Amino acid sequence: MPTSYTVTLIPGDGIGPDISAATRRMIDATGVKIHWDVQEAGLKAIETHKDPLPPHVLESIARNKVALKGPLTTPVGTGFRSVNVALRKEFDLYVNLRPAKSMKGVPARFENIDLVMFRENTEEFYSGIEHYIDARKSAAETIGVVTRVGCERIVRAAFEYAKKHHRRKVTLVHKANIMKYTGGLFLEVGSQVAKGYPDIEFNDRIIDNMAMQLVMNPYQFDVIVTTNLFGDILSDLCSGLVGGLGLAPGANIGDDTAIFEAVHGSAPDIAGKNLANPCALALAGAMMLDHLGEDEAAGRLRRAIETVIAEGKKVTRDLNATAHVGTDKMTDAIVNAIEKSQNPISKFETNWKS
Repeated sequence: MPTSYTVTLIPGDGIGPDISAATRRMIDATGVKIHWDVQEAGLKAIETHKDPLPPHVLESIARNKVALKGPLTTPVGTGFRSVNVALRKEFDLYVNLRPAKSMKGVPARFENIDLVMFRENTEEFYSGIEHYIDARKSAAETIGVVTRVGCERIVRAAFEYAKKHHRRKVTLVHKANIMKYTGGLFLEVGSQVAKGYPDIEFNDRIIDNMAMQLVMNPYQFDVIVTTNLFGDILSDLCSGLVGGLGLAPGANIGDDTAIFEAVHGSAPDIAGKNLANPCALALAGAMMLDHLGEDEAAGRLRRAIETVIAEGKKVTRDLNATAHVGTDKMTDAIVNAIEKSQNPISKFETNWKS
């Protein structure tokens, strides 16, 4: 009997339910047997449970060890703390993995970009140590904590990825020239870890120079590893190099639990209007299939998405303003492409072309 999996599915806010339903269809079309344990978090959970992250949601993730999550709304400046940050801390998901890869048919400033960002996900300025320093709230303070253990495990994860996927270079990004203790610790530990991987080229860049270099010549980089705040910024920059967040998947990975997500926002203005591009979450679903060991299915899903986008006729308006295709029709096209790839002729053609 084929292997089956139980995965926690958090549809999310705004367009989340739309693209989650579409992604379920695509993943189910690959033939991988998944029982979807659907749980609500975010704004809908507040309405129902008075809590953006109810205990039973955490219990589901702890039980299943794998989750797929749509976008969740985080209020700016006020309101509840980010559910995404809370999940990362709860399950010690210290790796934030963000690929940025060019795709034919997607307008972008560069072609043939293939970058992978490793962002430390639990420490530094996102660790939640902040407060007002006086009763009038006239000033506030945030404390960033960086540990040797945290530095070592994220840098080692980047090198292990590079080794497994035959990547040529790892670049560590820091601000050790100014932040001599926190940035200096990250650079020191990273340099020590790099010595254990002599076959992989290692270099480092100061964050401001790195941002400039990525815009001027991204081809000089391969795998990038950095701290939490810098990684948050640079991962979006890298997505911009390949066309934006509409096709940007992400993974939050710990030692025994992983949560996969679309990294774009919840776009409440188009929620329920059959306009949302489902591919960022679907590509996160492909990353999830890789994590489950279903590499062939993950490859079929990615190739189907790439085929439909390259053809450009059955894609949402963000990819082709003249196509007049909604979420459902784009999903139909991708599912059809997946199903075609499963017949013997298409498999032969795919293998021959590769």
